[in-house]
Amino acid sequence: MLKKTKLRHNEYYDMQKVYDGLYSSSQNGNNFYKLTEIIGSERNIRLAYRNIKTNKGSKTAGTDGLTIKDIWHLNDDHIIYEVRKRLKNYSPQPVRRVFIPKEGSDKKRPLGIQTIWDRLVQQSILQVLEPICEAKFHPHSYGFRPNRSTHHALSRMVSLVNVGRQHYCVDIDIKGFFDNVSHGKLLKQIWTLGIRDKSLISIISKLLKSEIQGEGIPNKGTPQGGIISPLLSNIVLNELDWWISSQCETYKPHRATSIGFRQYARKYTKLKAGYIVRYADDFKIMCRTYQEAKRFYHATVDFLKSRLGLEVNEQKSSVVNLKKTSSDFLGFKLKIVKQNKARYGYISKTSMSDKSIAKTKRILKNRVKEIQHEPTADAVKRFNITLVGIQNYYRYATTIYMDLTDVNYSLLKSMKARLKKNASTVKFSETSVQFRKQATGIKLNTKIYTVQKAPLLPVTGVHHKNPWNFSQIICNYTIAGRSNVHKGLKAIPRDVLIQVMNTYSKNRSIEYNDNRISKYVAQYGKCYVTGEPIGIDRVHCHHVIPRTKEGSDKYSNLVTIDVFVHRLIHITSVDKIAKYLRYFNLNRKQMDKLNSLREASGNEPITT
Repeated sequence: MLKKTKLRHNEYYDMQKVYDGLYSSSQNGNNFYKLTEIIGSERNIRLAYRNIKTNKGSKTAGTDGLTIKDIWHLNDDHIIYEVRKRLKNYSPQPVRRVFIPKEGSDKKRPLGIQTIWDRLVQQSILQVLEPICEAKFHPHSYGFRPNRSTHHALSRMVSLVNVGRQHYCVDIDIKGFFDNVSHGKLLKQIWTLGIRDKSLISIISKLLKSEIQGEGIPNKGTPQGGIISPLLSNIVLNELDWWISSQCETYKPHRATSIGFRQYARKYTKLKAGYIVRYADDFKIMCRTYQEAKRFYHATVDFLKSRLGLEVNEQKSSVVNLKKTSSDFLGFKLKIVKQNKARYGYISKTSMSDKSIAKTKRILKNRVKEIQHEPTADAVKRFNITLVGIQNYYRYATTIYMDLTDVNYSLLKSMKARLKKNASTVKFSETSVQFRKQATGIKLNTKIYTVQKAPLLPVTGVHHKNPWNFSQIICNYTIAGRSNVHKGLKAIPRDVLIQVMNTYSKNRSIEYNDNRISKYVAQYGKCYVTGEPIGIDRVHCHHVIPRTKEGSDKYSNLVTIDVFVHRLIHITSVDKIAKYLRYFNLNRKQMDKLNSLREASGNEPITT
């Protein structure tokens, strides 16, 4: 279930040790006073640039009209200077307000688009705050945290039902959570976590009160769409997590230590037995009995109002008996059913929620419309990619086949009407082996629609997959935790990586210097042409299309090569070329790579 695409990410700028130290200190209950020095450090800012440049949001302009493309030509020193200047006397620029449709409703969700410089500042802060907060967050909070996912949260809920026999669910919907967070309360919670750097708290306070263009300065709420907003939201609800947990799960009596004390406490004290599973502001409290669930419901409503200043939507909040009624969570619907083979007679049944099924039908029908208006292989590819994404997310539902059969029945009518002129049908057995591998459980004689010989994937071609609980050993800020994430992956030795990082060019753009490291790591320190490891003093990052011919500093336009191979690309002297060729003794494949680089640079290929 755990998918990791970034290899030793924090080590690209040698910040891993710093973050590990913050995490360890936070676990020990230490306070932090000089965090702005770490936030404003050269390496932390360069890593912040690396982190935001690939985000979709970095390509969206804020109120100043700038995107990441408007600053990536600046050198490292310029970027570092600008971020430090803002940290010294922070004054956030106005936030651009946009509204996006809210699923299953006519209402729209407000988002705030920060300027690119404010995003850089926020990312720099986030990188330092995250390890401190991770050490203090509850283990069963799964939203917007490293390595955790919605499927982990679903798995925890299923486990509590199947193993823990928690058959009652407290459903609570917080009314406008992101818009109603108390700024004062949040700043106090940050202080309680041990973050005692007053200059940093002042920056966060100003960030919370960033002016919203056309609306003014907010007096409550966290800026949705901001890089640091998910972390701040988790800080707010972390107090709720531990309060619920302290009622039973993590309760530690002062005197009695035996397990039997819990039974006594449950009977003769005000303790309530319940377990929280939270993803962002969506959470469930699982209980064994109706009485415990009801007590938790009223206590939680009171806690949210008195301690966090948050109102509850009573129409959407209730205590649910999962044997009689289902409960929706993160796009899934969970209900308890009788099962003779189950250890205790009951087992959880998960399905796609009604809203999810309606949403899936709508999305796929829109993709079919696109194929009707543009009957090309690319349009079919977009349909297939969308479908695979839906299948991969909902395959953890036990009734996934029946749910997608419902979707397929509705979709077939649309496909038959809209694709009759531009599509033909073939048997599933007549498609390519590679295509058939993408769909499981489909009979060979099933008819498949094709447009320009590009087949559409069958909607029901997916099998159920059991969700796995999150392993609490996994952590980005411990050596043991990272070994579970990066198990089996190759990596450049840390000392070599540091040398490559330190030998950057101060006259080149930050985009070039960052991509230079990425390319070296991607090639595992080997020359693009020879395939041999390059000595650290002979590393050269070459532009495939020269900058003199409008070649960019993009990752795709760079290759790491030996500095002497670089000379072979550009020299034209026959004698010198012969001299270098004798030294390298290149084979046919290596010569082809060399000549392709020479031709891209405007030189004649070498003939031997």
